[in-house]
Amino acid sequence: MWHQAGSDDEDALIASLEDSPAMDAFREQRIQQLHSEFTRAKAQKNQGFGNYTEIKEEKALMDLTTEVKFAVVHFSKDDFNRCGIMDTHLAANTRFLKIDVENAPFLVTKLKVQILPCVLAFIDGAVVDRIVGFEGLGYTPDTFTTKDLESRLLSSGVVKRQTTSTLYADKAAKKQEAEMDDDDDWD
Repeated sequence: MWHQAGSDDEDALIASLEDSPAMDAFREQRIQQLHSEFTRAKAQKNQGFGNYTEIKEEKALMDLTTEVKFAVVHFSKDDFNRCGIMDTHLAANTRFLKIDVENAPFLVTKLKVQILPCVLAFIDGAVVDRIVGFEGLGYTPDTFTTKDLESRLLSSGVVKRQTTSTLYADKAAKKQEAEMDDDDDWD
């Protein structure tokens, strides 16, 4: 009998919370926040954020690093094994770009790229961090982890740690995109 009364009290409490104007306002605010984050995540995805893009022309690279707030550029050469290792670790709020050093002689000279791989982190078009070779990445440079690279980029401020709500917005965007792709299969 006591258990029944406790259960009725809980039901009454839940019902009163569901009918609360404050709860309705909070729910509406949260929906707006999630919608805003979802829209931002979708726009960034459409602009190439979260992708690892190879740029073929120096001018295009200069334009991209000044157009976006955060960019990470990997100066590489395809026949350098260590550049391939760096490629496996680079692939969210940051534009990840790659350019062959032979396609960017002006930038290689201007930015003093002498050792490969060389990864430069840009904020608002200015270099804020430089990773030369695998310097500063883990205890044994040739076996560093993506987490080591992420920590370095986080400390330079060029990538931001995702919040829980941003993760949900990204997952929702991917789910919606997958559903839209599935719909196209039946046309």
